[in-house]
Amino acid sequence: MSIAVIGGGSFGTCLAHVLGKCGKSVYQLMRDASVAQSINECHENNKYLPGIVLSEQIKAVTNPEILQECDYWVIALPCQKQAELLPNYVPYFGELTTLINVAKGIDLKQLLPLSMIVPKIFGLEDDSARYAVLSGPSFAKEVALDMPTACTLACADEKRASFLRDIFTTPFFRCYSSTDVLGVELGGAVKNIYAIAAGVCDGLNYGSNARAALVTRGLAEMCRLGLAMGASFETFMGLSGLGDLMLTCSGDLSRNRQVGLRLGRGEKLDDIIASMNSVAEGVPTTHAVCALAQSLEVEMPIAYTMKKVLDGEFTPQDAFAYLTNRARKAETL
Repeated sequence: MSIAVIGGGSFGTCLAHVLGKCGKSVYQLMRDASVAQSINECHENNKYLPGIVLSEQIKAVTNPEILQECDYWVIALPCQKQAELLPNYVPYFGELTTLINVAKGIDLKQLLPLSMIVPKIFGLEDDSARYAVLSGPSFAKEVALDMPTACTLACADEKRASFLRDIFTTPFFRCYSSTDVLGVELGGAVKNIYAIAAGVCDGLNYGSNARAALVTRGLAEMCRLGLAMGASFETFMGLSGLGDLMLTCSGDLSRNRQVGLRLGRGEKLDDIIASMNSVAEGVPTTHAVCALAQSLEVEMPIAYTMKKVLDGEFTPQDAFAYLTNRARKAETL
């Protein structure tokens, strides 16, 4: 079995490593020839996962023609780049090719989750069994170090979901299957907003109580939006919802949490973004989710408040003062 991983970043690399550990033949397609050389010669992604030894089954390539040899494509490109970049790969897309998307975000231009964009690019509107998503609490560094991790793989076709789940499963990487594609991808995308908020909270030294309140009410907002869009409530109680939310709001390997921490300590957003080696998807996702929620008339006060912080309309202190002084109400979803 040959599998292509499209993307040379940290998460694409760690999943290529997982697949290699499963004994699969893995081609990792990337643009950076120097990183490809590092993977092929030293079994190391020297840009995004330096010092970590990767599976020798990975062959890094820069020529997209290799995609024609692979029936399974793992899409590990940043969310906001997919609509622009994926059409380049359509000529190599086969009649039996299955896509597994691992990006976590909402497209800012179209205000849609990727499951409503990517299948159209590849002509899969009427063949949902060939599109899947993988999400869950999974820092790339820990996955690449073979530390125990569990995720959810969702596909509309239950048999295909189970089959794909087994492809990714190793003694250290456990996959659960689901048919709720929308719910799994929404959990992975929306939680990044609350990771930024939790980081801001900790950057201000507001304590564990405040962070716990943010995470809990953030989960309520995630569920509210997901239910309005047709996702399952149970999905948000699982790995791709609550699990990923817990990880990214508390773990310092989270890029989105780091953005929040630095905002809370007084740094400017432009300076933070410019200094980062990888994309913090939560920043554009915050704007996309707020616009989407407004169109659906879904109340998401934490998300809206974080948008004001990112836009410079609120200071971090203003944001928490606003949230804690909102009108009192019963605790509901």
